[in-house]
Amino acid sequence: MPTKIVIGTQWGDEGKGKTIDILASKADVVVRTQGGNNAGHTIVADGVTYKLRLMPSGILNPKTICVIGNGVVVNPKVLLSEIDNMEENGISTANLKIDARAHVIMPYHIALDGLSEKARGKGDIGTTKNGIGPCYMDKAERSGIRMCDMIDKDKFENLVRTNMAIKNKMIELVYGGEPIDPEEVIKEYNGYADRLRKYVTDTTPIVYNKIKEGAEVLFEGAQGTLLDIDLGTYPYVTSSHPISGGVCIGSGIGPTMIDECIGIAKGYTTRVGNGPFPTELFDEIGDKIREKGHEFGTVTGRPRRCGWFDAVIVKYAVRTSGLTSIVLNKIDPLGNIGKLKICVAYKKNGVMTEDFPPTLEELAICEPVYEEMDGWDEDISNIREFDKLPVACQNYVKRIEELCGVRISTIGVGPGRDENIIR
Repeated sequence: MPTKIVIGTQWGDEGKGKTIDILASKADVVVRTQGGNNAGHTIVADGVTYKLRLMPSGILNPKTICVIGNGVVVNPKVLLSEIDNMEENGISTANLKIDARAHVIMPYHIALDGLSEKARGKGDIGTTKNGIGPCYMDKAERSGIRMCDMIDKDKFENLVRTNMAIKNKMIELVYGGEPIDPEEVIKEYNGYADRLRKYVTDTTPIVYNKIKEGAEVLFEGAQGTLLDIDLGTYPYVTSSHPISGGVCIGSGIGPTMIDECIGIAKGYTTRVGNGPFPTELFDEIGDKIREKGHEFGTVTGRPRRCGWFDAVIVKYAVRTSGLTSIVLNKIDPLGNIGKLKICVAYKKNGVMTEDFPPTLEELAICEPVYEEMDGWDEDISNIREFDKLPVACQNYVKRIEELCGVRISTIGVGPGRDENIIR
């Protein structure tokens, strides 16, 4: 397996965790490169469901080095709960590595996230209120606290007291919230530091040297293309770069060291949070897809908005990340629905376009242009060969492949790691 990136091609929740878990079984190193515990990967292995929020998906493979890269923002409390959960299930975390440069989510980040969302009122972004955005804000402002700072007791205490003198004023005077005691934060986080210190290191030479040695290295991102801070549906986006370019920044390696970029898509489209969604379904078909596909947030439990497959979106992901192949997950929930639709273009002010627009205002007036295709009634969850799929299902996959201009290498017909058709 060459060096590979796995990214989401839609608004996230495409089933990246399952693909990463499969690829990680052959990987020497798996690197998480951006985001925080606002994202989640669900993996089903040996009948056990694991919901990972910070832990790299390769953790289930005892031989894999699992790296939390410099581009990730880490909530130490959440990470420790994942470590405990893994070890309780007999899964070793000895190969976990956390980059010393990764920024730390502090209690004031979480407080400010919730308070600012509340202050926006009906104009809220729909964040998970886990402090991700405020942590990245401090990173850009150069006032953030990194993992290397957290494990340096004296430096950490000075940084916390300095930062919280400002943050508490913001919490109280701007938002009318309750101040946070810095001494309690210091005590709590010193405890986290004691437990996490053994995992913290400079991960960039580890990854670089493994690639140079010819090892199999897998890079995983969180969220999806349309949540990218620059290229997504701004401002309804995350605070980092889920596209392939973000992988290099978030792991400290150059783009020439990447061999393949695999995009993960679903056979339909979903999103969580606010913002325009051209193919969204508000009828019983949308409800049926949501229930059959178990479309509820891994982190929040929020029901996901569901709609028809949007080829305009996935082609945009192909272009912005240089995708070399696509894994098409979750086509099984589309069975027994009747006629299926694929969005092949948008109509904007009466003009047809196949390009994804750069602004929300333009996206909001885009009308989907659909192709209708025959559906299938058969249960496909036990099928493992493409030619044995119902003809209508084969045609659906082939048409998506044609529209997106990239080979569909794998088709997911269920949540389990073995419920796939390899083409």
